[in-house]
Amino acid sequence: MGVDLRQVVAGILTITMFVMLGQMLHRDYFDAVQEKVQGDAHDIEFHGSKVAVEDGLVRAFEAGTKGPWMEDSHELKPCWSISQSDEAVSSKGYVTFSLTNGPEYHVSQITDAVMVAKHLGATLVLPDIRGSKPGDEMKFEDIYDVDKLIKTLESVVKVVRKLPSHVSLRDIAIVKVPTRVAEDYIKEHIDPIFKSKGNIRVTTYFPSVNLRKSSQGAETDPVSCLAMFGSLELQPAVNELVESMIQRLKTHSKKSGGRFIAIDLRVEILEKKNCHETGAVGSKTCYNAQEIALFLRKLGFDSDTTIYLTQPRWESSLNILKDIFPKTYTKEAIMPSDKKTKYLELENSEYENVIDFYISSRSDVFVPAIPGLFYANTVGKRIALGKPQVLVPAEISGTSGLPANYISPYISKKNHLAYSCFC
Repeated sequence: MGVDLRQVVAGILTITMFVMLGQMLHRDYFDAVQEKVQGDAHDIEFHGSKVAVEDGLVRAFEAGTKGPWMEDSHELKPCWSISQSDEAVSSKGYVTFSLTNGPEYHVSQITDAVMVAKHLGATLVLPDIRGSKPGDEMKFEDIYDVDKLIKTLESVVKVVRKLPSHVSLRDIAIVKVPTRVAEDYIKEHIDPIFKSKGNIRVTTYFPSVNLRKSSQGAETDPVSCLAMFGSLELQPAVNELVESMIQRLKTHSKKSGGRFIAIDLRVEILEKKNCHETGAVGSKTCYNAQEIALFLRKLGFDSDTTIYLTQPRWESSLNILKDIFPKTYTKEAIMPSDKKTKYLELENSEYENVIDFYISSRSDVFVPAIPGLFYANTVGKRIALGKPQVLVPAEISGTSGLPANYISPYISKKNHLAYSCFC
């Protein structure tokens, strides 16, 4: 029996179409899911989508460098402006709060506390920093620049370093607020308590890690933009350490023009999540070292590429990644030896979390192997810095893929709330 060549070609095209459709559905699935949780944002899946990059967000590959590196875009400028109605007003009441769970949460917590204090007309008390274990407490100035925070926010809210001695802790009401709290919510749910008690303690909970922009036409509160993107800066000693580690990574990356990749990959979290399949073609909720290595190789990154991992200490399960990319490092390998006693050998891991967050924000490429708030807030900082190459992992069928097809939709679709604050 003769074989009709046209039927064969049509069959191949049909199969190819279904494979491509399955991958698109997988990525759109990630983009659509906004799972509700109380506190543990690691359960949230990627907002991923295999879409084309629009509006020149990522420019052509730069000639003369090895690997599929993309050029940074121009650094964006703040769009927000503080009007007279936004300016700080004096108040007799105080708003207290703590920063918890790492820098990706700190960004949201400071924003919510500032919003509450501003719309109540209250004075904000400088927060402490608390780790995941009982007793893990640090002062704000151990990590962040106090003077920068106070100066940045002075136009919208008064900030004091500590609660006045005449205010009793018994007179402070504890109030839970959802992240990205809005003025209407504050007026309805928090203002009556503040008027009754005079002082409140704000704790933020995270019903979602969705950092996508609000609906079309909705205005972003300029106070929220200022707090989220202008208030937190590392104190000089920590900033100097981060800069030294970035420079060391660049030194290892001479063949790629000083470029390096940061990957948020933490073995403990991967083991808890078990990286289960979602049911869509090529879709997973997280990716292990071997899968990330294959993903990067298929995108064209060569074996000389320098990689920084957020993993605290080396684990044997990471060996496959180092076999393919020998220049793969964790903090302990690139931190100056005279800094390790202070920043690595303490049980409190806040310093390590901060280092990961700021290096991931500054790397030339960021790959989130784990979905969650770390991913979302790192993307926000990268948008402001003009560093749009955030590659959301996927299982690539075939032997190669184009990096531009795996850019985070937060960037490719310009739907991250950072685009409401920067232009």
